Amino acid sequence: MSDLLLELFSEEIPARMQRQAADDLKRLVTIALVDRGLTYEGAAAYVTPRRLALQVVGLPSRQPDVREERKGPRVGAPEAAIAGFLKSAGLASLDQARIEKDKKGAEFYLAVIERAGAQTIDVLADILPQIVKNFPWPKSMRWGAASERTESLRWVRPLHSIVATFGPETETPDVVVFEVDGVASGNVTYGHRFMAPYAIQVKRFDDYALALEHAMVVIDPARRRDIILHDAKDLAFAQGLELVEDAGLLEEVAGLVEWPVTLMGKFDESFLVIPPEVIRATIRVNQKCFVLRKDGELTNRFILVSNIEASDGGATVVAGNERVIAARLSDAKFFYETDLKTKLEERLPKLDSIVFHEKLGTQGERVKRIAALAKALAPIVGADAFLAERAATLCKADLVSEMVGEFPELQGLMGRYYATAQGEDASAASAIEEHYKPQGPNDRIPTDPVSIAVALADKLDTLVGFWAIDEKPTGSKDPYALRRAALGVIRLVLENELRLPLHGVMAGLVPAIHAQRDGVDGRNKSGHDAATDLLEFFIDRLKVYLRDKGARYDLIDAALGAVAFADSEKEEAASAPLQDDLLMITRKVEALDKFLATDDGKNLLAGFRRAVNILKIEEKKDGPDAYAHRHAPNLRIEPQEHKLAAAIARAREETAEHLKTEDFAGAMRALSKLRAPVDAFFDDVTVNAENADLRLNRLRLLAELRRVMMGVADFGKIAGETATA
Repeated sequence: MSDLLLELFSEEIPARMQRQAADDLKRLVTIALVDRGLTYEGAAAYVTPRRLALQVVGLPSRQPDVREERKGPRVGAPEAAIAGFLKSAGLASLDQARIEKDKKGAEFYLAVIERAGAQTIDVLADILPQIVKNFPWPKSMRWGAASERTESLRWVRPLHSIVATFGPETETPDVVVFEVDGVASGNVTYGHRFMAPYAIQVKRFDDYALALEHAMVVIDPARRRDIILHDAKDLAFAQGLELVEDAGLLEEVAGLVEWPVTLMGKFDESFLVIPPEVIRATIRVNQKCFVLRKDGELTNRFILVSNIEASDGGATVVAGNERVIAARLSDAKFFYETDLKTKLEERLPKLDSIVFHEKLGTQGERVKRIAALAKALAPIVGADAFLAERAATLCKADLVSEMVGEFPELQGLMGRYYATAQGEDASAASAIEEHYKPQGPNDRIPTDPVSIAVALADKLDTLVGFWAIDEKPTGSKDPYALRRAALGVIRLVLENELRLPLHGVMAGLVPAIHAQRDGVDGRNKSGHDAATDLLEFFIDRLKVYLRDKGARYDLIDAALGAVAFADSEKEEAASAPLQDDLLMITRKVEALDKFLATDDGKNLLAGFRRAVNILKIEEKKDGPDAYAHRHAPNLRIEPQEHKLAAAIARAREETAEHLKTEDFAGAMRALSKLRAPVDAFFDDVTVNAENADLRLNRLRLLAELRRVMMGVADFGKIAGETATA
């Protein structure tokens, strides 16, 4: 077995592209190998700022031989069919084909195609250039004289050399010979740009990685991350400080260096009057440095990562970073102090010049809607209406501040600082920051009622607005992050245990948008109203959320499928109540799950299915409404009929009482009492009796059982089966 080593050496690859590039290289090469019948034992990709590398181990030295039998036309077929067969099979004449007989004795031609497998090194020489030429960089470029030709190689940065070797570990490997736009493959790579820029001849991955290590290059990005994190923590600990860890920054910095060297710098303590988040953002964004803290408070020290071991111990590198950070912090301090001179409400007129969406108006118009909705939601979530309206009115004001203009990621946070500085209520100030949350499945949710009211108002206004103009997510495209907004609403409702009449709230927003924006009437292209259409989207998102929490999809559908019935001699399905209470739906799913985990639940479900299957068969004969009437008590002749009828009557009353108080567990317990009489009925009673009146009466009794159970949940949806009420 042999190993492949591939390295693509270039100018600096942007850190944000490196991880995906390594994954793509491994995927493209291994798929191409397998497609050509070449299996392998393992593969690993590596990346630094200047090189993409791939190791594939356990490859055979050649492709397996191929033997293929291709069936042709029948003997005596038209010449055109025979000619097509010969061409597709690569045969010169029918003399090279065999004649076989099928099961019916008819004769047909059969071509036996045998191809010898190619040498793996030749296969590699064929596939690797194509992979390099068609590599899926998010952004790429041409360079030099070749850039005048549109067919020339495009690469993320100028490609300088290619290493491609193949062979068994007991022998000197061969170079996989190919060329890509003037760059020929070989066995020579290069060390660190500054500390070891000389050429290095390599054989296979082991000596390649070792040689690069000696040449000040750590090929493995995971190891570079570990080195940076370990050394940064050690530096901080030596000074009695703690590193503020940042996984995203660590990933980026590891992609900027081939030989990580951690150093510590400092800035003037006077800058600590700036909010710590601003200091961290300034140092992180502009200089890619880590901040440090002591006893939970930010300090005036930072950690930087250099790409060289300087002769002066890094003093010059540290001094340069300190100068830049001092300048940046000086700017940040100026922005912060300037912003504090203007109250948030004085910034509100500027929001009228910021277009949120051409069809939905400005941020100023949005703020008015959000404030009105937050005030309306306040009693529902237990918030002070005045504070909710006040916080919502100010929640976007920091968008026109100097600091947020410089660091957009600080929106909301700076609003809280400015609101606190101007004496706003603490709950209102917190709501200004927290109304953007949660921004993902792992982000924390606001728990203060004022924050909840404003966060719900902001997200619902966004969702209803885009539904009102028929701009909804399609497939994988969601440019306005509407799925995330819907998930945010769901988490706010469920995790805070809120009873929110979602449809009514959303329906009330449409006229508010229409009043501000002509042409927005709240109906989509299909003529459906936005609120109802959006509610369906919420239900779909709720299903995804609950499935991620471990709930069964069929139980969610069952909980949503309950049907209410009128209590009359002829029970007719009432109009199904709109299922817009997300908390109620969730509690119902939980109760249903617990019920079906019991023996009573499992057996009753089996009885329900048996009843439904009988009714389906008989309704085809008698018509869909044949069993709509109540059964006749005087036609009950078997004891089991009386017992089942009494149990159904009790279950109808008890489930109705429990459902009124939303005691879903109680409703399930009431249904569980049906198990024994249902089992006994099916054991001892012949439903399709010879007497037509008895048969009809017994089918009506089963229909009543079906209706009572469907009043709690659509048990026909469980485990993928369906039933009609």
